[in-house]
Amino acid sequence: MLKHVFVGAVTCLAAAFLAVAPRAATPVPNVPGSWKLVFSDEFSSKTVNREKWTLCYWWDKSGCTNLGNNELEWYLPGNVSQARGKLNMDARKQSVIGWKGQTFPYTSGMVTTGRDYSETRAARAQFTYGHIEIKAKIPRGKGLWPALWLLPSTLKSLPEIDIMEVLGDTPQQLHLHFHYLDAGGKAQQPGETVTTVDLSAGWHVYGLTWDPDVIRWYLDGKEVWSFTDKRYIPSAPMYLLMNLAVGGDWPGAPNALTKFPSRFSVDYVRVWQRTTQ
Repeated sequence: MLKHVFVGAVTCLAAAFLAVAPRAATPVPNVPGSWKLVFSDEFSSKTVNREKWTLCYWWDKSGCTNLGNNELEWYLPGNVSQARGKLNMDARKQSVIGWKGQTFPYTSGMVTTGRDYSETRAARAQFTYGHIEIKAKIPRGKGLWPALWLLPSTLKSLPEIDIMEVLGDTPQQLHLHFHYLDAGGKAQQPGETVTTVDLSAGWHVYGLTWDPDVIRWYLDGKEVWSFTDKRYIPSAPMYLLMNLAVGGDWPGAPNALTKFPSRFSVDYVRVWQRTTQ
């Protein structure tokens, strides 16, 4: 009888706690305004949510890369993992055969909210305007190139909004760019390089507010650059990409001091849209 009384008391106490325990608050952006959360991933499960993420560019064919930049990595799904509330993209010194028999000396990982090669739907998640915050930790090392960016859901290459790019041998420099075609059809790429702390030494929040008349970039809640020529600000849906490139025209190849495997980790991704424009 005493056992039943004890169990009943514990049950009552648990019920009372649940009745008064506050629900987890919906995250709010670190910028002024009235916002509604429209997409998020806290990466709390053991595996990548494939309803939210694809594991390559949309031209995926058993892997992918960006030939336009002469990058040295071949992206593979096996280089993307999820554990302890983090999404991890690992670059490895691993020779593989990729596009048209070409040998790539490295493999790496990427995720996007775009579509798979075999699918007809536009994207898993796409946005027109809003505010994005991504908490991430980048790797350090020559030839490593972590990036967070947006591309149009039309599958065109422009416009492109780069939320964050860092070259692994200069982790104290945050590179921000906006790529677009001007009225004459000429490609433009205004940008800003922000000198800051060593971004590879800890976690940081990279943010972007995309409005019809301005695009604003943030680092740890502080605005660091803006683009205000509304003639060229995108007004059509875009999707999110997160990747760890290796080599290419801009960062150059890794050197003997670059450690492999190297990891680009993401703690959360959150996207809001204004409740009133």
